[in-house]
Amino acid sequence: MDTFDNLTKYKIFLSVAENKSISKAASLLYISQPAVSIAIKKLEENLNTTLFIRKSKGVELTEKGRLLYDSAKKALMMLSDTEKSFRFPFNTGSLRIASSNILCKHYLIPYLKEFLYLYPNTNVRITCTSSLQAYLMMEECSIDLALVAKPPNLAAGIYHSLGVIEYIFVCTPAYREKLNCNNDEIFQYANIMLLDKDNVSRKHINAYYAKNNIIPLHILEVNEMDMLIEFAKMGIGVSCVVKQFVESELKTNCLMEISLSNPIPPREIGFLYNDIQPLNENILKFINLKVTQSI
Repeated sequence: MDTFDNLTKYKIFLSVAENKSISKAASLLYISQPAVSIAIKKLEENLNTTLFIRKSKGVELTEKGRLLYDSAKKALMMLSDTEKSFRFPFNTGSLRIASSNILCKHYLIPYLKEFLYLYPNTNVRITCTSSLQAYLMMEECSIDLALVAKPPNLAAGIYHSLGVIEYIFVCTPAYREKLNCNNDEIFQYANIMLLDKDNVSRKHINAYYAKNNIIPLHILEVNEMDMLIEFAKMGIGVSCVVKQFVESELKTNCLMEISLSNPIPPREIGFLYNDIQPLNENILKFINLKVTQSI
C-alpha cells in the first residue's frame, strides 16, 4: 500500500471522524454518501482494521481509528503548512487559539494585539467557545493553544500559568441592604446568579458549595459571565463573578463584594498546549510576549 495513494481517503476519513457522520461528511466534501462509504471501506481493507463503529445515529472511532486520526491530522496539517510556506513566502505560519468569551476579552486580546504587531504575516485563527470545548479541541489537535483555567488533573499537555483569578459574590448596595441578613446567610434569601451547570467555572463553585454545605435556595442561571455582571448591576440578585472582571464596578461602588467567612478558592488560568504533536514555534512566541493585561 502506498500512503500517498490514500491522501484523498485520509481527508475523507478525517471529515467522517470529526463530524461523526458519513452523510454529513459527504455533504461538507461535496461528494456522494456512497463514495464516502466506499473510501472508508477501502481504507479499512488496506489497513486490515476497523476504523469506525457504526451506530444508529452516526459513527464513532475505534481505538485504532483514534490512533490513525491523530497521526493523519498531524501529517496533513504539516503538509498544508509546507504548501502555504511555498505559496506565501512571507507568511510566518499559523496559530489556532481557543478561549472563552470572557477570558478572550480580558486576557487574550492584549496578547493578540502585541503578537499581530510583531508578526503581521502569521495567520491567527480564534475560536470563542467554552473552556470545556477548548479542552476537547486540544485533545483532538484542532487547535494549537487554549486559554483556560488549569485543569484539576493535568494528564497531558504543557501549561503556562498567567496567575490566579478570584471568584466573589457581588450585588448592588441597594440589593444588599434589602436582604437584611448577614453575609453568610445570602444563600438562603438572595437570588443567586450563576453560570450554567456545564460551565467549568460553575463546577468549581459547586465544589465550593459541597465543601461548605451550602444549598442556595434561589438560583438563576446564565451562560455568560458578562451577563452575570450586567444582571447584578441591574439589582436582580447576587452574582458569582471573577473579581478581576468587576474591579471598575467595585471602585465606583456600582457593585459591592459580599465577604464570606469561607472565601471561594482562587483558580489558576493560563495557556495550555499539546505535547503529543510537533511544537508550533508560534506558540512559544505568543506565550512569551511581555503583555500588560487590560483588567
